[in-house]
Amino acid sequence: MWIATSDQSRAIVRRASDEFGIPAMVLMERAGLAIFQAVREMLPNGGAITVMCGRGNNGADGFVVARLARDHDYQVECLVASTEENLGLDAAHQCKTSLVHGVQPIFCTDARWARKLEALGSRDLIVDALLGTGSRCELKEPILTAVRAINRSGVPVIAVDVPSGIDCDTGEELGESVWALRTITLGLPKPYLFQGTGLDHAGYWTVDEIGFPSSLLSEPTEAKLINQPWAGHLLPERMKNAHKGDSGGVLVIAGSDHYRGAAVLAARGALRAGAGLVTVAGIPSVCDAVAAQCPEAILLPLPERDGHISPAAAEIVLELRKARAAVFGPGLGAGEGIQEFLREVWSKWTLPCVVDADALNVASLGIRLPETECVLTPHPGELSRLLKLSIAEIQANRFCAMRQAVEQTNQCVLLKGPYSLVGTPGQPVLVNSTGNPGMATGGMGDVLSGIIGTLLAQDLPAYYAAGLGMYWHGAAGDQCAKKIGPIGYSARDLADALPSVRTTISQSCCA
Repeated sequence: MWIATSDQSRAIVRRASDEFGIPAMVLMERAGLAIFQAVREMLPNGGAITVMCGRGNNGADGFVVARLARDHDYQVECLVASTEENLGLDAAHQCKTSLVHGVQPIFCTDARWARKLEALGSRDLIVDALLGTGSRCELKEPILTAVRAINRSGVPVIAVDVPSGIDCDTGEELGESVWALRTITLGLPKPYLFQGTGLDHAGYWTVDEIGFPSSLLSEPTEAKLINQPWAGHLLPERMKNAHKGDSGGVLVIAGSDHYRGAAVLAARGALRAGAGLVTVAGIPSVCDAVAAQCPEAILLPLPERDGHISPAAAEIVLELRKARAAVFGPGLGAGEGIQEFLREVWSKWTLPCVVDADALNVASLGIRLPETECVLTPHPGELSRLLKLSIAEIQANRFCAMRQAVEQTNQCVLLKGPYSLVGTPGQPVLVNSTGNPGMATGGMGDVLSGIIGTLLAQDLPAYYAAGLGMYWHGAAGDQCAKKIGPIGYSARDLADALPSVRTTISQSCCA
C-alpha cells in the first residue's frame, strides 16, 4: 500500500473528480459514512457523541457524521470552531444539510460554545473533524481551545483523516494536538502515522478508500507500506536437493569481552533465518560463549587486544573463503584498535554485508565503508552520529533523515524503530507494518542483523533483504507478544520464533 503526502492526497481528490467524474461531495458522504461506521463499532447501542467540526473539508466530513448519527438516534452535539460566515463552500453545504436532519450546530461565537466544551467529559465519544491534512501552522483560536478541551475531557476520540494539530507530512505537533483513540485515514496512509507525535496521537488507525478509483491508489509514491504477501514473495525457496553450502554462508564479526551475547544473538538470528553455515569470528571469550549457546556455529578465534579484536586479525578475516555475506558490528566496540581493524578489512572487502551497531559508530568517525553492497542498520542514536544531527532532528522527520543517510552513504539504510524504514538509491522508501513495543529491549537488533545477513547470503539484493528482514523480524516479535506476553519476551525468544513465522509468511503466497 502506497503512502501519500498531503499534496498527493489532494491530487487524488482532484483527479477523482476531473478524470473519473466523482464529485467531492460524494467522497465526503463516503468519508462521513466510514467515520460513522467506526462510531457504531465503538457505541453499538447508541450514546451521546460530540462532533467537533472545522471550517474546511474535514469539517464537512464531520457534518456528514453528525447527520448520520442523528438519523440513527444517537444523541448528537455538533460544535463548530468557526463562524457560520467563514465556513468553506462544501462545509457550508453539509452544515445546511445537517440542519434539515435535525442537527443543531453550535458555532464558536455562540454563548453555549464554552459551556459545551467544558461539558465534553460527560459525552461517550468525540469525533475530531477540526483540521485536515493541509494544516501547517501553529494552532490558533478557536481551534486551540477546542483541542485542549478534547484532550482534557478524557473521552475517547475518533479522528477524521488526521488528529487535529498534527502535520500530515512530518508527524510533528503544531503546538498542541488531539490525542485520538482511533483514526480513520482516507484513501491512503499518510506519513504522520509512522513518525513524530502523530505516531502516538493517531492511536489505532485504519485506512478507508472511500471509493477512490483503485488506479489512483495504486500509483507509486515515494513510500510504501509493506505487508505479508510482499514479504512472502521474497522468501528464498529451498530446493529438495539443497545442501548447506547452497543455503548461504554468513560470517558474523562481533562481540567483545563485555558484549559476548551480541555475537551469540546475531549468530542465532542467522541460523534461525535458515543460513546453511554460520561462522562467528571473535576473540576467544566470545567464541566460548557462542560454542555454549549456538553449537551449530563454526568458530574462528581471533587475536585479542584489551578485550576486543586486535588489528592483527584483519588478515585472518580477509582470508576466510566460506562466507557469502557478513555481519559487522554487534558488540565490537569502537576504540582505536577496532577502527584500525575495520579500516583494513573494509578497504579490501568484496562480499555483501550488514553494518550494524559499533561498526556504524566506527563509520561515523570517518572510516570508509566497504565498496560493496551494504545494509546499514542504525537506530536513531547511531544515525545521529552518522549524519551529525541530534536525535531530536532525526525523529522529527525520519523519512527525511533516512533519505539523507542514503544520499550520504550511497547504500541501503534501515532506520530502526516503530515502523522501521528502508531506503536505497532510486527506490521508494519501505515502511514496516510489523513489530510492537515489547521489542524495545537489548539484543533485538543483533538478531535482525543475523536475519539480513542470511538473506544477503542467499542472494537477495540489499534493498529487498533489508525490507524482508525487518518485516520478518517484526512479525516474529508480534508472535512472541501474542504467545508469551506483550512485554518481557527476549531477543532469543524472537530468534526462536523465526522458523514458524517464516511458514506463516510463505503461506500468504499460496492463499
